[in-house]
Amino acid sequence: MTIDLEPPSAGPPAAPAAAPLAPGAPLPEPGAPSAPTSISFEDRMATVEFRVAAEAHITVDSDVCRSCTTKACVSACPANLFVPTSDGGVLFNYEQCFECGTCYLVCNHEGAISWSYPLGGFGVVMRHA
Repeated sequence: MTIDLEPPSAGPPAAPAAAPLAPGAPLPEPGAPSAPTSISFEDRMATVEFRVAAEAHITVDSDVCRSCTTKACVSACPANLFVPTSDGGVLFNYEQCFECGTCYLVCNHEGAISWSYPLGGFGVVMRHA
């Protein structure tokens, strides 16, 4: 009698991962066998629509911001929507906001940033190319 100590086979080896899409390269047809697994930031943003609500989903209290020494929101915002003012405050433009909440997370002054999701039907809408 023999005992097989080998673990059972998990099937054929996995296929190698697809190479990233080169900058400026056309997107492959949907369902293509070697579809890329990544896309450049610029290409992804070309598929985004911003539906701007009349009321901002983020408000910034410049009076509170004037006492901030780090202005972390200015450097942390991936959309570069925070701009320091000459009087020490911060201006914010919500129209192109990604809704990631990074500004709210890095702010160390309570009440400086009020953040909520945009009203239904507004904000970032991802489209497929």
